[in-house]
Amino acid sequence: MTQLVLGIPKGSLQESTLRLFSQSGWRISLSDRNYFPEINDPDISCSICRAQEMSRYVDSGTFDAGLTGKDWIMENDSDVVVVADLVYSKVSQRPARWVLAVPFDSPVQDLKDLQGKKIATELVNFTKRYFAAEGVDVQVEFSWGATEAKVISGLCDAIVEVTETGTTMRANGLRIVKELMQSNTQLIANRRSWEDPWKREKIEQISLLLQGALRAEDLVVIKMNVPEPRLNGVMELLPSLNAPTIAHLYKSDWLSVETVVSRKIVRELIPRLIKRGAEGIIEYSLNKVI
Repeated sequence: MTQLVLGIPKGSLQESTLRLFSQSGWRISLSDRNYFPEINDPDISCSICRAQEMSRYVDSGTFDAGLTGKDWIMENDSDVVVVADLVYSKVSQRPARWVLAVPFDSPVQDLKDLQGKKIATELVNFTKRYFAAEGVDVQVEFSWGATEAKVISGLCDAIVEVTETGTTMRANGLRIVKELMQSNTQLIANRRSWEDPWKREKIEQISLLLQGALRAEDLVVIKMNVPEPRLNGVMELLPSLNAPTIAHLYKSDWLSVETVVSRKIVRELIPRLIKRGAEGIIEYSLNKVI
């Protein structure tokens, strides 16, 4: 029996990945000691893998597809197919940023000021390539963790570390010199698997439904009753993916209006709709928008 071998990222992406697959229709069950979780799809076999290593296993063909960060694909210089960009909006509204940082009192103001200096980072290969492209000779060493503490204690001159807002870095007495890269989660595929018609169709199915689930996270449906004479005033307030759905209520001059709107605007929109004559307003979430 042919199966698609799918890599599920272990660590910070694991919870959001499982939730996203659940919203897309796949239930993945795992335990702390289980590296081969069950999935309610006989066509898929799952394996747990660190996001840092995922692209290497997909590149080698150990996995047909997997989810990992753009940063680790670049770090590993992996030759994979990027099927889709996936931004987990319930986890973060911002992409991950890899930045060059130094202590507040450091004389370093630009990349060239690090000529001959030492940089600690988990993203070694990317950092080496980046500085080589800028023509700056630096010593890059791998950091196993606590990278921010190393530059504060003087074990290195600068760090390349991931952040979202930079707040934690500032709280630890660090100053961001430059942003080197932005990263987001990507669905990737092995090139040979992508050329296989059955596997490609399955990967495209996963991509379609994951993106549909992500798109739905920021949208809601609102449904309301509106007296027909006040319909135009209500319609002026309603953004929509397409035109709102409008239906006459049975033996009545009232109308039922239903539309999809951004979750972010609902708290401002509903009071305005009421002022325009809408009643019986219902809001509900979506699982997928394709």
